[in-house]
Amino acid sequence: MLEAVQELQADSRLKSAAYNFLKTDITKLESVADFRQAFLGFSLARDVLRFGEFVTKAGRRSPYFFNAGLFDDGESLRRLGQFYADALLASGIAFDQLFGPAYKGITLAAATAIALAEKGHNVPFCFNRKEAKDHGEGGQIVGAPLAGRVVIVDDVITDGAAKREAIELIRAHGAEPVAVLIALDRMERGQGEASAVQELQARFGVPVVAIATLDDLMTFIGGRDELQAHAPRVTAYRAQYGVAAGAGGAAQ
Repeated sequence: MLEAVQELQADSRLKSAAYNFLKTDITKLESVADFRQAFLGFSLARDVLRFGEFVTKAGRRSPYFFNAGLFDDGESLRRLGQFYADALLASGIAFDQLFGPAYKGITLAAATAIALAEKGHNVPFCFNRKEAKDHGEGGQIVGAPLAGRVVIVDDVITDGAAKREAIELIRAHGAEPVAVLIALDRMERGQGEASAVQELQARFGVPVVAIATLDDLMTFIGGRDELQAHAPRVTAYRAQYGVAAGAGGAAQ
């Protein structure tokens, strides 16, 4: 683990505050039972989780930002896959296969499949092409044929469009979507009173499992002195746009 800290220190993309957090709390993160807090700490250190002022897709000014695209090397993707696998296994949902929606979901599903295999759960995975191939093996699905109970793996849910397409695609192939596995549930209202996660679950009856939620993020901020300056803004943002905990949000 000390080697990982040294590698992170050398990475110019990391903010010094994030590195200091990881260096001082590394033992705590390794020993803590709650992988969700460890995931948020890792995301902060990788600069995937940031605090400041950011404009969301909906045009809202958010005090935090989560960019899973910055898990962009072999080591970070390996660890990310482990967090996804931990969340899926902790959910207790029975599954037979993983599916990664193009494009981000492709690497996430592959990393999760590898992590699951390392934990003794070797399952097939596949992903879709944006456009069906009309030569070679043809078709829209790459990898194992869709079959049985399928978990969709992606980074976040914004408007839910990509997940709806994935659910419909899986069902069209005679398989059963049993869960959507994501990294972070912002627990944030969409155009109405429900969040995108809640709307997806209500429409399709498919549970959403998140590695971490806004509740976990609030706990994370509350336990770190160096993040206290951000707590009032995150709390205010949640009061304005958040949905109630336990009101049909992502499962844990």
